[in-house]
Amino acid sequence: MPSFYLSRFREALDGLKREGRYRTFVDLMRKCGEFPIAECVTLNGVRPVTVWCSNDYLGMGQHPAVVAAMHEALDRVGTGAGGTRNISGTTHYHVELERELADLHGKEAALTFNSGFASNDTTLATLAKLLPGLIIFSDELNHASMIEGIRHGRCEKRVFRHNDLHHLEELLGQSDPVAPKLIAFEAVYSMDGDFGLTNAMCDLAAKYNAMTYLDEVHGVGLYGPRGAGVAARDGAMDRIDIIEGTLAKAYGMMGGYIAGKAEMVDCIRSFAPGFIFSTALAPVLAAGAIASIRHLKESNTERHALHENAANLKSMFRNAGLPVMNSPSHIVPLMVGEAGLCKSVADVLLNDYAIYVQPINYPTVSRGTERLRFTPSPVHTKAMMEELVRALDDVWMKLHLQRAA
Repeated sequence: MPSFYLSRFREALDGLKREGRYRTFVDLMRKCGEFPIAECVTLNGVRPVTVWCSNDYLGMGQHPAVVAAMHEALDRVGTGAGGTRNISGTTHYHVELERELADLHGKEAALTFNSGFASNDTTLATLAKLLPGLIIFSDELNHASMIEGIRHGRCEKRVFRHNDLHHLEELLGQSDPVAPKLIAFEAVYSMDGDFGLTNAMCDLAAKYNAMTYLDEVHGVGLYGPRGAGVAARDGAMDRIDIIEGTLAKAYGMMGGYIAGKAEMVDCIRSFAPGFIFSTALAPVLAAGAIASIRHLKESNTERHALHENAANLKSMFRNAGLPVMNSPSHIVPLMVGEAGLCKSVADVLLNDYAIYVQPINYPTVSRGTERLRFTPSPVHTKAMMEELVRALDDVWMKLHLQRAA
């Protein structure tokens, strides 16, 4: 490779390192049946650590019913799907999974993708092409996958201030009344941990003849009857036109999906390049997701334990004078406010206390709002939480960090 290109790559990486935003991977081996304990592999050997930043919110990635379903599928059909959904890649596991997802949300149909990112990016871009003149109204804190999908659709977009209904209505009122419109927002905003305003957004959509598109990736499995999400909790599910979700968080698997009217889902299936030309999810993943969804449709035990642990951890942080952000959801963010310091705290926790939490820096959050994001699960014990608070208290003193007001 010519030296010019290499020097440019080095400059880009050096810039990240100067800003304290250069990310390193932590080499982990989760221990099935013992999560949140994992083995951390380093040059000095292997040691156990407690994981505090996993999106496997309910520990379903190690649930016996899920593991058994995947073993059965592996023995029955082997590993990969063997093709795209159109060319030999649709197994009965995929068909059953999409039926379970449609039933979960009370929708006519569902469609699975290889990731939540792909489902957002592909669906939003394809909607823009299917609906000439579409204007998408997007919350300013929407996930990068939604932003990318809107950009790839090359349609008009209007970004409204986060959860600001007055600003959204102002933008809707200024737009062509006959143009097709879509309001895109999230159920749970994962960095601040606050909720989207489902019913109020639907009210505006009805008033201005717009569709609603709700990202439920941090809500499915965790809220509402049968874990159908925040919209179900709020009684707004039948008012949401397009639900987008993931299998990779509360369900402990991999993949993303959309659910809605059959004709809309069929159009995405038929016209979306990101779906048509992607190899299908491995059948073993679909089988595990089916088992996880079915279990959480019937069981509230995991959800109740999660919310209880999240509330307890927030209280413990506040009592210790740690700057926990005000979050009504299961997300527990701790404000640090500077990229280098945020990484330093995470490094000390890992190296000195065997506690793993990943620093959250720009561009995931705005500069000056860097934070640690804790995700307590039903399998985090009280002793683990007490150990975490003691460690954070020590690190805050060692690094002379600001306490809560």
